[in-house]
Parts: sequence; C-alpha cells; structure tokens
Amino acid sequence: MSGAGLDRRELLSVAAASIVASAFGARVLRAETTGRSLARIPPQLDAFISRYMQAMDAPGLILALANRERTLGTAAYGYVDLAAKVPVEERQLFEIGSITKSFAALVLLQLQDERKLDVQHPILKYLPWLPIETDYGDIRIHHLLTHSSGMPDDAPLVPSEPDARLRQTFVPGSQFHYSNWGFEVLGRLIESIEGVGWPEAVARRLLAPLAMTDTAAAITNQVRARIAQSYVPLHDDRPYAQHGALSVAPNLTFSAAAGSIAATAADMGRYMRFLLNRGVGPSGRLVSEAGFGLFASPHIAADEFGPGASYGYGIAVDELDGHQRLRHTGGMLSFMSSLQIDMDSGVGAFASINAQLGYRPNPVTQYALQSLRAALEHKAPVPAPPADAAALVEAADGYAGIYRAPDGRVLEIRAAGKRLVLVADGTVIPLQRVKQDHFIADHPNYCLYLLVFGRDAAKAVVELGIGPDWYAHSRYAGALTLPPAPQLAPFAGIYQSDGLGGATRIVIRRAQLWIDGVTPLVPIADRLFRYADEPSSPETAEFRRIIDGHAQILIADGSSLRRILEA
Repeated sequence: MSGAGLDRRELLSVAAASIVASAFGARVLRAETTGRSLARIPPQLDAFISRYMQAMDAPGLILALANRERTLGTAAYGYVDLAAKVPVEERQLFEIGSITKSFAALVLLQLQDERKLDVQHPILKYLPWLPIETDYGDIRIHHLLTHSSGMPDDAPLVPSEPDARLRQTFVPGSQFHYSNWGFEVLGRLIESIEGVGWPEAVARRLLAPLAMTDTAAAITNQVRARIAQSYVPLHDDRPYAQHGALSVAPNLTFSAAAGSIAATAADMGRYMRFLLNRGVGPSGRLVSEAGFGLFASPHIAADEFGPGASYGYGIAVDELDGHQRLRHTGGMLSFMSSLQIDMDSGVGAFASINAQLGYRPNPVTQYALQSLRAALEHKAPVPAPPADAAALVEAADGYAGIYRAPDGRVLEIRAAGKRLVLVADGTVIPLQRVKQDHFIADHPNYCLYLLVFGRDAAKAVVELGIGPDWYAHSRYAGALTLPPAPQLAPFAGIYQSDGLGGATRIVIRRAQLWIDGVTPLVPIADRLFRYADEPSSPETAEFRRIIDGHAQILIADGSSLRRILEA
C-alpha cells in the first residue's frame, strides 16, 4: 500500500519521481474512452473511469448503474479491437466469472423454498458418487455455498486417477477457503434435481423471469460472436507489467456454475434491481424473504475479500461507509468484473473489463456507489480516489534501503513520491505495486518474477526475494546463508498446462521450494508439498515421474502441468 529542508535524499526522490512519472504517465491511453448513455452516468464517475482505464491499461469497459426501481444508466468505454479502434458496444457480452456464483446460490435457495433440498443436509446425500473423503466432518450444502467445506479450490470434480479422492484439511464451517470446485459441485446438484443442465436451469429459473434475454448462461461457440473480443498478456510466463503488450484471447468454452455466465450491461442492471429488491423480480417474488436473508447474511469471516468482510451464499457481505454492501468479483481467462450493491441506500454498480491483467474494477464500482449515494442524499459529489490507488505506497511502509545477496550483489530500493524504484547496476527501474509487499519491475533482468518483500515478527521489511535470488536488508537478523538442499533439485523447473494457462516456475530459494518465487512450499510427504503461507489450505503441489533427475509432472491445485524447460 519524509524532514526539514530539501536534503540529498529528497533530491533523489524528486529525480526518481520524474522517472516514475515518465514510465507510468507518458503513454497515451490505448483505449480512449468512448462512453455511451453518459447523460445517465454521473460526470465525476465518467471522468474517473477515463483516468482509471488509462492508469490500469484497460482496453474496454462496460458499466451498469441501478436502483430498486430501474436501471439508472449503462455505458460502454474503450475498444473491443485495439488495432482497428472498434469501440465496445453495450449489446456485447462480457464474461462475469465468479459473479455467476450468486446466481447458483439463488437457484439453490429457490429449490429449498420448494422443499427439493435442504442446505443443512450433507452433499453426499444428494451426490453420493462424489469422490471425496470427509475426514473432518460432513460437508453440507451450506459449507459449499460459503466456501467453508475444507476442500480445494480448482481441483477437478472427478480426478483422472480412478481411485483418487479429494480430502478435507479442516473442519467444515470453521474457516473460509475459496473453492471453485465447491460451486462446480453445486451446479451438478442443481442438475441432478432439475433434470437439465446448469445453463438451462439458471436460464429458466432466473434469466427468463428477470428479462435477462441477452445473457448467455454458458460460454460456448454458439454465443462467441456476441462476446466482446478480449485480451490477455502477450507473455504468459511472467507477471504482467501495465501497458505491456497484449494479444487477442483464444476461444473459451465454459459451462460450470462456478463462472459460466456472460452478460450485457443492461442485463446486469436488471440483476442488480432483483438483488436490491431482495429476491423480487418484475413479476413477483422469485426467492423467499427467508431465502434471500440466508443469501445476504454474513455466515463466515472472509478476509480474502478485505478486512471485516464475510461471505454469504455466493456473495461477499461487508460495509461501505456504514452501509451494508453485497459484492463479488469475477475473473475469467480474459475478463475482469466487479459487482457492488448498497442494500441500505438501494443502489448498485457493475463493471467489467475485456482483459485479464491481474486486477478487478472494484474502484469503479465502489466510487459509483459513493457517487450515487451522494446524489441520493443531495450531498456534494464525493472526491474521486487516485485512479491507481492500489499501486501507491507510503514511506512508512519501510521498503527503502540497501539489500545484499550472500554472493555480494546489491540492490537499492528508493522511495519516489508514493511509488518505489529499484536501482540495480546504475539503472533506475520503476516498480509497480501489485499488493502488499509484492511489486513488478518492468525490466528484462527482473521481469520473470515478482519482487516479494519479507517482514520480521515486528512487521519491519527485512528481506527481498526475486525468483531464486534472495537479498537481506541491514535489519535482517537471521543467518545470511543456509546449507544447500540438493533433495529439492529434481523439482525446480518450468511447468505448463496442456490447456489454457501460463507457465509456472518452481524455484529454490533459501533451501525451500517456491511457486513462481511467491508461494513457499513445505514438504508433507515424499514429493508432496503444502503451501506454507496457508497451513490449513487443502491446496497441494505434488511432483511425479522423476526422469534423469527431474520431475516431469506437477499436480498443483488439482491441475496437471508438464515440465517444458529447465529453470
């Protein structure tokens, strides 16, 4: 996330700041805003979106605003074809990703209203064929709806090995662990009860009654022509540096309840009105008041969605400026979306971007809520936040200083206003903040890995890791060198999925394996590792088929990747 007088240190900061301004602000917005229906969009929000798209390198964006009575406005910005400068159109479909989970939860609550299921019953009562081991207790539908089942995130529903079974790692209901697997199971539950596929069920139960006639319940080749052209980073083997090269995304087919819906801005306005009216659609109630209460209740703490956030049924629940807020994000291969609903003021906002660049347009939807509420309360417009607020740091964060590797190499981190720069071999490299303690250096020597700062027990920054390389600040109090770990050598390398997805780099740093230099691994069995930053996480990394001293297969989060290159 500085003295008196202009001393040498401040002069260095001023010089570095000018370099950062050049690197971050000199490029012209690749997708100039071309808003539609702007008469219904607050002008300060429209101006913020223009700045946000430029700062965040968004090709195109759609926006919908709603209250309980109507859709207040929709707009389209930017381009679906960057080369030909073809603008986004509001009739085009944007993939909403995990916002689909709220639709799945509401269908299940409809089925409970009809006494076709009970969310407090074990899932194995309905799907006895599920290949799972519930060592810590029965998994109820409630646990799947709240991401508290203790099961993995992206594991396959049916593992490829005939006898393989997924196992829990904590007592259901005791903690939050996001699980796409859980909502894929819920989609199969809906299919088993309804006797039709998930896309047909949600279309019949929600999309049609809400007049969401342009929405696609599944991403298929049949609707491909209506989906906005979208983009992915040209290089898929490294963190994406903003304003880097993009390429057109490949086709995607996806029909699982974890994230299958593609919608227009206008249809998302209709969906928000349904949520704001607590389950009442244009022709009457679709979900009981009791059912919607379950949907919108904070069942379990979910810090992954931010401090103080909880999770309901397929939706996050927290407060914004003292008002109850329902919200969710969605990320697909080449789309990023955000939905935020102020239940107390009765306004909602949805935004989606046609690229997957590692962030979600939460600042747009949050500022939209605040702007709409200010207008509703006849107050002055709320000042807009910085367009790239997440990238800013404070000097008090303590990153600046000299970092030394055990072999004598030296890196310097300097503050440049509210940004940082890396100084290496006389070169000043602007850093892009991804999240707390994680940065990108857009430079050939450092572009393959995030810069990951480590803190001590007192929360002081004391170390810096870049892939396999490690540097210590003068504050570091531990051993500067560790004995080598030759037993880990077979696992280091570059692995890639045969399907969609970029490369995963397994490196050895400080006698420990790291995924992409970011996530440390701890051994729990022969060739099997857990994620050290989440001791109770069900996610594991398993290395298989050692040939000529190198693992050929990596099973990570249930997905199979094969070695493609040596590290």
